[in-house]
Parts: sequence; C-alpha cells; structure tokens
Amino acid sequence: MPVTETAPEGIVVVDKPGGWTSHDVVGRMRRLAGTRRVGHAGTLDPMATGVLVLGVGRATRLLGHLAGADKAYSATVRLGQATTTDDAEGEPAGGAPAGDVPAETLLEAVAALTGDIEQVPSSVSAIKVNGKRAYALARAGEEVQLAARPVTVSAFVVGESRRSDDGALLDLDVEVACTSGTYVRALARDLGRALGVGGHLTMLRRTRVGPWTLEDARTLEKLEEQVDVLPMAAAAGRAFPRREVGAEDAARLAHGALLPAEGTAGPVAVFGPDGAFLALVEERGGRARPLAVFAAA
Repeated sequence: MPVTETAPEGIVVVDKPGGWTSHDVVGRMRRLAGTRRVGHAGTLDPMATGVLVLGVGRATRLLGHLAGADKAYSATVRLGQATTTDDAEGEPAGGAPAGDVPAETLLEAVAALTGDIEQVPSSVSAIKVNGKRAYALARAGEEVQLAARPVTVSAFVVGESRRSDDGALLDLDVEVACTSGTYVRALARDLGRALGVGGHLTMLRRTRVGPWTLEDARTLEKLEEQVDVLPMAAAAGRAFPRREVGAEDAARLAHGALLPAEGTAGPVAVFGPDGAFLALVEERGGRARPLAVFAAA
C-alpha cells in the first residue's frame, strides 16, 4: 500500500453500506487515505448500515474515548419469530403469531425495556468468553451464556407497524437511543420474549454516534471522489468538553505534566493559546491527568 507523507489526520464519518464489515470499511479507508493508521470507534454488524466513525493518523488515539459515546438507531423489529442470532441472518428458532398483540400490551413491554435495564447481550456478540469471541463460539456450535449488564435505553419509540397477510408476523419500525454497549437486536429478542411471540431484528441503521449524525456521514462512493477528513482539533472540540490554557500550562502539558482540575467530568480536550489541540485529559484526585498528548514537547 502506498503511504503518502501528507496523509490526512482526523475523523472520517462513514455511512457504512450493508454487507460490509467494519474492518472492510477500515481497509478501504486505509487505501483512500494512504496510511495503515486507521481505526474505528464501535463496530457495526455487516447487516447494519449508518454512522461509523473512523480515525486517521494520530486521531486513532481518540477512538477509545469516542467508542463510549451514546448512540441512536433506526430499526425494524419483527415479532412472531425468533432466530438463533436475534437478527435476520440467523436460523428460525420458534415463535407464535404476533398479529393480534394488543397495542397496549406492546407499549407496556416496550416501556419495560426503556430506562436503566439489565441486558443479556446476544450470543453472537463480539464479547470475549475465556479469551474467545462469543460469536465464534456460537457459530462453532458451543452454548454461550453471557451475563446481564447494565445499560440505559433513553428512548425506545415505536413508529409504523405492518402485519403479514396471514397475521403471523408484526413488523415494527422503532427509534432507539442508548448507551454504548446496548444491543438493539437484544431489545428485539427481549421484546418478543416478553410478549411470548419471539422477535428478531430485520433492519438496523445507526443514525448517531455521540455528536456525529448521518448528516456528517459520507458514503464510500463520495469518499472515493474526495477523502473528507475533519481535522483533529475540530473533532476533539466537537466531541469533548473544551478547556483553554495559557502558554505556560501548554508547555507543561506537552511534557505530560498535570494541570489543576476544573470540575469537568469525562475526557476534556485542552487547547493552547493559539487554538492548537494539545491533549485529552481526565480529572482524578484533584488533578487533570493526560490521557493522550498531541502537542510536540
């Protein structure tokens, strides 16, 4: 792969196409940007489309702090049939006619899956079990049991619905906003279980990761025409709380020194007097400690 000396650095927001893995998209961006230093903040399944945030160059050091951002999705839940993977790529795994589920009962079940909940991830998730990915164990025929973990579903809104001609299936268009680590296909599974009819996901489109939405995203075809990179300073200023320091503190921070805390939670982007992005810091024990330093010492 040819690597250019002027490879862009920053954040690229891709509208991932269906059928592509997140790694496939990273590989394409490596070619387009002319550098192997490309990563992503939060995997999307091959079936899913939508917002995939990539980091290019030194911006890859921001990705771990962006991956935990809240996310939003548009999805379609099919009630009346469960699958082995909780989505349309799995094999049928039972179900019961869902066409006559009362609207009130449905909304009560949705409400029970909204807010702070304990969710068991899908057995084909990327979570590691004894050093191996759960999906690899499941596809090898092994039984996978994952522990429930706390997540927050801040919105689970049902929109249009469609019944199959025979009344067996009920498709629901839903909008979901949630914390990182929430599995929308697990919501589909659990909704179907709560109603006693089975359920799985037939469509998933991520519409937001932190501050980035579909309006920021570019298709791979558009990126083939022009690699649209948001510079690191602009990306950090948009994604994290902003702190500005004078020349003396900027020089100290460039050498990894601690700064006084200001009472801001989470990673904070620090900028120098000239507007340059210096570092990400996090406040602990009354001090702002560097998580990643980008200023030249």
